[in-house]
Amino acid sequence: MSDKKTAVVTGGAMGIGKAISERLKKAGCDIVIIDVDEEKASSAASELEGTYHVCDVSDSEQVNETVDKIIENNGKIDILINNAGITADALMMRMKENDWDRVIGINLKGVFNFMGAVLKKSMMRNKSGSIVNIASIVGIIGNPGQANYSASKAGVIALTKTAAKESATRGIRVNAIAPGFIETRMTSDLPDKVKEEFLRNIPMKRMGTGEEVAAAVEFLALENSSYITGQVIILDGGMVM
Repeated sequence: MSDKKTAVVTGGAMGIGKAISERLKKAGCDIVIIDVDEEKASSAASELEGTYHVCDVSDSEQVNETVDKIIENNGKIDILINNAGITADALMMRMKENDWDRVIGINLKGVFNFMGAVLKKSMMRNKSGSIVNIASIVGIIGNPGQANYSASKAGVIALTKTAAKESATRGIRVNAIAPGFIETRMTSDLPDKVKEEFLRNIPMKRMGTGEEVAAAVEFLALENSSYITGQVIILDGGMVM
């Protein structure tokens, strides 16, 4: 069993999740990547000399089995980063019920599933741990066409604060990051006019990067933030003030 901290990153095989995994690896953590894409998860884990598990975070049975395997292999879970998420955008009056359910299931229930399993099976028993949930500024301000996504991220923020209050006396911290307009595969596909409109509303006049999100996650996950819990760090270039 390694003496290093074990960091579990959901959706950790690509994009922001991959940047977080890389950052925590450089900080000296053993990385466990959770993803539904086995090929990408295997590749990322190999690159980071970590391990991976294929898991649908919205399925509580899969989550509990996965957490059991991680604890069996690593002994404990010190850090949990809930990053897995999807979008299925549409105006509310046109949104299909299935798209609402899928987004809430992965983005919000997935966080609930993993936090519950990790708290119960490892962190509460060890009286230590740090959880960082990836929310979004749309969970604070809303966004047209993203009723499901906005609701899921608002739920993540409330869930973060509740979990922080419930677990603080056990030496466990729970915080969240609320990114704004970040350079990802999804944003790269947006039309130029949409990007320009976003940038007009950002005082810093640029998008953020996955590495900047990862740096904030590292701060909240490790000891430098040992007196911070229940907080939401907005990382948006000044878009929301």
